[in-house]
Amino acid sequence: MKINILRVKITVILVVLIIFEGYSKNKSHNNSVDYTKYVNPFVGTAENGHCFPNACVPFGQIQVGPETGNNAWKYCAGYQYDDLIINGFSQNRLNGTGGTDLGDLLMQPFSGEIVNNDFTGKFDKKMEKAKPGYYSVFLSNFGVKAEMTATKHVALYKYTYSNNTKGNLMIDFQSGMTGDTIRFNKHVLNSEIIFEDNYTISGRALVSSWLQNRSYYFVIKFNKPFDNKNKLPRRNALEKADRYTFDFNLNKDEKLMIKLSISANSIEGAKKNIDSELNDWNFDKTCKRANESWNNCLSKVDIVGNNDKKTMFYTSMYRMFIQPNEISDSGQKPFYSTLSLWDTYRAAHPLYTIIAPQMVDGFVNSMLQQHDKQGFLPIWALWGDETYCMIGNHAVPVIVDAFLKGFKGFDAERAYQAVKKSLTENHKNSEWDVYTKYGYYPYDIVNVESVSRTLESVYDDYCAAQFAKTLGKTEDYEYFTKRSNFYKNLFDPSTKLMRPKGSNGQWKTPFDRFALSHADTSGGDYTEGNAWQYTWHVQHDIPGLIKLMGGQEYFINKLDSLFKFEQMQTGTGFVSDVTGLIGQYAHGNEPSHHVAYLYALAGKPWRTQELVNKICKTKYINTVDGLCGNDDCGQMSAWYIFSCMGFYPVNPCGGEYVIGAPQLEKSTINLSGGKKFIVETINFSSTNIYVQSIELNGVEYTKNSILHQDIMKGGVLRFTMGPIPKKQN
Repeated sequence: MKINILRVKITVILVVLIIFEGYSKNKSHNNSVDYTKYVNPFVGTAENGHCFPNACVPFGQIQVGPETGNNAWKYCAGYQYDDLIINGFSQNRLNGTGGTDLGDLLMQPFSGEIVNNDFTGKFDKKMEKAKPGYYSVFLSNFGVKAEMTATKHVALYKYTYSNNTKGNLMIDFQSGMTGDTIRFNKHVLNSEIIFEDNYTISGRALVSSWLQNRSYYFVIKFNKPFDNKNKLPRRNALEKADRYTFDFNLNKDEKLMIKLSISANSIEGAKKNIDSELNDWNFDKTCKRANESWNNCLSKVDIVGNNDKKTMFYTSMYRMFIQPNEISDSGQKPFYSTLSLWDTYRAAHPLYTIIAPQMVDGFVNSMLQQHDKQGFLPIWALWGDETYCMIGNHAVPVIVDAFLKGFKGFDAERAYQAVKKSLTENHKNSEWDVYTKYGYYPYDIVNVESVSRTLESVYDDYCAAQFAKTLGKTEDYEYFTKRSNFYKNLFDPSTKLMRPKGSNGQWKTPFDRFALSHADTSGGDYTEGNAWQYTWHVQHDIPGLIKLMGGQEYFINKLDSLFKFEQMQTGTGFVSDVTGLIGQYAHGNEPSHHVAYLYALAGKPWRTQELVNKICKTKYINTVDGLCGNDDCGQMSAWYIFSCMGFYPVNPCGGEYVIGAPQLEKSTINLSGGKKFIVETINFSSTNIYVQSIELNGVEYTKNSILHQDIMKGGVLRFTMGPIPKKQN
């Protein structure tokens, strides 16, 4: 007993010393470490990752880089690694999504004779380079080295022409990322191009792609005046904007440099962005600043691991910090968009509250501002407007989670009223009168995604109930708590699955448990999934779901079946998002992300430990095709970061993280105020994947979860690992 007490005292002293040491250091706690060297922007740029290697800064509006293809789902990010041609370089992209938009203002440097107005550039993959804040490639058929970097709102280009005496440039004002050629031709609704002088072009465009109507404004500045410009013929009668070529005379060893700013508000805003963010032509300095901004973000977590693990971890952090994007102009109050909330509420936003807490209030205030504009909280926000993509109202858990964790940079009552209105007044995909009348969405009234929409909504109801409870709104708390139990109305005891039900209270027949659904192309009762995948979507009440299943043993047997069933999934329409399969579990799509952790909540934590290890090893690989599905604005990455550190927010609202098993020897979260939360392991190895015991600050820890407040206080969470499961008695 005395030995144990002494051990506790020593550990507490060490924790205090660690925290004190953190306080004594500058915020940039380790300026000597270049974390960006572990980022591989090419991970996930092949197949279904939908990632890009573009140059950008954290949360910036600009992501400048190559377009290797367009007008197809595989080009949602405008890039596929295996391509060997480049159409040009555009200014903004979506990271890892299944939607196609942005890709504004395509530019291509060239030299020599152009045949049939074909400006396609060819390149050798060995000559392509990317790192955080920088991208370069050599266009072999044009003899041009293209380099680019960025600030938040401005792209900076440097073109080196082999002939050194003449530079040519094509700008396509019609271009943008679209889903097919018909949409591409109609992409621009109207535009204006202003040639202010031979150094400056400005203008605006109203475009339509995934977002129905989006206006952007731009300013393009050259470091050399163009001598000639030539308008190219339009490719078809549907186009509303032009393409131009420009000629520049260059002195020996002179580069053509371009600043390009985009604004969501005005040409004046675009000019202000350049004036405030990039008032010189120093490419190397700008690139260095971009690199420093990335190092500052990536330094929030220090890890011990091999190079592949470091690469996957810091690349995942990099993907997380690409968005949400600040689309307000420089000097304005920050406004953030690109909110893929159906995805990111699950892990990305909870992770921001730990490693980027300074951003959280701005995210919430942006959501509230969009609510005031459109009458409900954002669902999938792009450029400050609503795409109406996906289901649920998942700004709700993000806002409530921030409130419950003590963030105070927004008006709580205003936020609550926005939550309540969004969950009680009808809007697209949220027919609350039907939902409350039946206690679910009947498949014969709501003919697509009826089961998924019910299950996604009950989680938002749970979050609203916690908000109401904390604010002392008892009647609202009871109302939303009642609705949060609606999931029970779709649980079929005979199949022990969530099953569509009609307005007459009868189950839908025939019922194919394996049939996949996709609302846009094939209808169906589930969202990018099937009954097996959505049955577990009760993130707020796992004990209630266990009870419905008939107890822990039945629940675990059903989970085992999920991971073992390899039956071919059926269904029509587009189901390419349902990837990364282990049995029926689909790690490539977000509704499955919390499921491996359910074993830990059902008394079988070793099963969670081995599944998390398997997913990390097989679904996150340091290769261009190393992601098993779309990164989805950092959600896939956030799952990996949490899981590597040893815990995950099964219920993403309120600050409780279910414990899994660390996939790293050690990780240190550098918290605000200089505090540190350290996760370390004893006997860690590739075969010692099972947790034998846990200590928190030197004291044995037997809970299956850890609280947000315990992490934010700083301390040491120590795992002792072993090669065989330690099963409970």
